[in-house]
Amino acid sequence: MSPALTFTERVLKVVAAIPKGQTMSYKEVAQRAGSACAVRAVGNIMNRNRNPKVPCHRVIKSDGSIGGFAFGAARKIQILREEGFLPARPAIIPDPGRIK
Repeated sequence: MSPALTFTERVLKVVAAIPKGQTMSYKEVAQRAGSACAVRAVGNIMNRNRNPKVPCHRVIKSDGSIGGFAFGAARKIQILREEGFLPARPAIIPDPGRIK
């Protein structure tokens, strides 16, 4: 019988299963790993991850913003664009106060 997985192992397993071109929030990862309140722990686990088979760049904040990345936010954005998650050029949204 194999021992139960640690929270870190469960998080890494959840993140490893995120398909290319998709993301999951830190909160969703925590929930799927079995500890919905451990959002910060997920962030810390992602920050320490150096396994290229665990695509930690695919984990973003619940509000849709990028969040942290051990190699910098610019690199995280670049990788997500290369995978087709982010547009190459963000749409320009006009200021609602200027629309007549």
